[in-house]
Amino acid sequence: MRLILPRGKIATTLNIGVSVSPKPKRWQIAPRVASAIIARFSNLPPLIVQVLYNRGITTPEQADAFLAPDALIGNPFQMRGMNDAVERLRRAMRAGESIAVYGDFDADGVTATALLVQVLRSLGAKVKPYIPHRVDEGYGLNLEALQQLKDDGVRVVITVDCGVRSLAEVAFATRIGLDMVITDHHAPTDQLPHAFAVIDPKQPQCQYPAKELSGVGVAFKLAQGLLRVNERVPLKNQTPVSEDALLDLVALGTVADLVPLTNENRALVKRGIARLRQSERPGIQALIRHAALKPETLDAGHIGFTLAPRLNAAGRLEHALRAYDLLTTIYPDEAEKLAQELEGTNRNRQNLTSELTLKARDAVAAFADAEPLLFVVDPSFLEGIVGLIASRLTEEFYRPSVAVHRGETESRGSARSISEFNIVGALDECRDLLIRHGGHAMAAGFTVRNENLSALETRLRAIAARELLLAELAPTLAVDAEASLSEMNWALHKALEQLAPFGYGNREPIFVSRNVVAREARVVGTEHLKLILSDAQITWDAIAFRQGSWLGKLPPRIDVAYQLDARTWNGETRLQLNVKDIKPTDDG
Repeated sequence: MRLILPRGKIATTLNIGVSVSPKPKRWQIAPRVASAIIARFSNLPPLIVQVLYNRGITTPEQADAFLAPDALIGNPFQMRGMNDAVERLRRAMRAGESIAVYGDFDADGVTATALLVQVLRSLGAKVKPYIPHRVDEGYGLNLEALQQLKDDGVRVVITVDCGVRSLAEVAFATRIGLDMVITDHHAPTDQLPHAFAVIDPKQPQCQYPAKELSGVGVAFKLAQGLLRVNERVPLKNQTPVSEDALLDLVALGTVADLVPLTNENRALVKRGIARLRQSERPGIQALIRHAALKPETLDAGHIGFTLAPRLNAAGRLEHALRAYDLLTTIYPDEAEKLAQELEGTNRNRQNLTSELTLKARDAVAAFADAEPLLFVVDPSFLEGIVGLIASRLTEEFYRPSVAVHRGETESRGSARSISEFNIVGALDECRDLLIRHGGHAMAAGFTVRNENLSALETRLRAIAARELLLAELAPTLAVDAEASLSEMNWALHKALEQLAPFGYGNREPIFVSRNVVAREARVVGTEHLKLILSDAQITWDAIAFRQGSWLGKLPPRIDVAYQLDARTWNGETRLQLNVKDIKPTDDG
């Protein structure tokens, strides 16, 4: 796209990608930073100081820690249970006891499983992975699997991304002679499982400062503990894997699980992305290649929206062991085959998600705005897809949403929520109706007997009605600052890049420009809008993706909320503004 600029200004490109949600958004513009704080950062543009201020950074020292976060990676032995876990695993390695790593079937659990198996094998341990089948076994520990592991000669079981709420299963494992080492990042119940060791930053009396680690993040802390003790007192005459070599897996799982990219998580992901760009794993190389990505430009967005869905597709529709095999294979030919299979599985997942979401939407659309919580049940909702269905409903209607696959006697559901409603807390209030449940404030899952389904729906709706004011429910767009279009430039873009990786908890900065004129508008493709936008100083070409419905409806002047971005097309890199929302001027 060619841009016509007045007074000889250099051409750039404006790219507008508006939210797909039809719900009007409230723009929450951050308070302006005080001039005294701006003065502390004489070497930074005021807009960057504002962005840092919005993230709680008010001194150069805090900025240095944020921009170079390696110092935030903590000592693993600060974690409660770490000493006991490392001691037991080293004893198992000395005695030649068999160890199993019991994971979860999502990308966080699969990467955590792959990470610990790699570390333990590099230390000379006898170890094997176990990942349950989503449909046949469900989430978390199950008695049959534990008994089978015992029968197979396993002596120690390490859980990753699960186990902290599995009180009965851990008690059973202990009775049959398994030593359980729990590593998890979910919030425990009022009681911890009676395991040999429990490593979970959210457990009581754990002083570890990084409470929001992912499952693979907690597994990495155990790996750090094992490797650091082995460095001082080696068990065997062999060279173990380095900590840095594990960070590609940590980045994949951490971003995929939508934990906040702040503090230690941000440090791990930042280093992990650098490792991903040069990953020596044939499976990751093949995954990136089949996703049509360039390794040298990978970022957190590529992980979250492109790589993680492919890894998750295996566990959603088939068996997560295929994703595990891809991450751990040392053979390029096998990696190519597995990556190609996952590509096909992911396309199938996309088609099923669209089909089943449409069915769910049709079931709730007529009354969605009048309900505090959406609850849909259908035997055709695949267990691996219900979370995606719930997510799409929440995105469109801005309501906590529950999608349930109804089985013959038991049903399995997945829930997604909004910032105003803690969904796992609501499920905690329904625990007497549930076989099992777990998750986070924004996402959770459960298993329920069919005779309790109606009561569960009624109670969840009542809890939501108690907690939410329907008249005030609307998605909020957090805006960092108001700025003119002419303030967007390469110097600002390079400064903003230093704040990456962006993601949940460390969102990409958003700016608002007001009183913008749409001089031309036309539809391109089936649903996109090509625009020529102008303020008092500069004119831009623009493209508004999935906003063809604006054609003929744009007011004379609009306000736009956007992110500053850069895109490369045909070898030419241009600045772009990725607009998140549009409002008529004086309407926001």
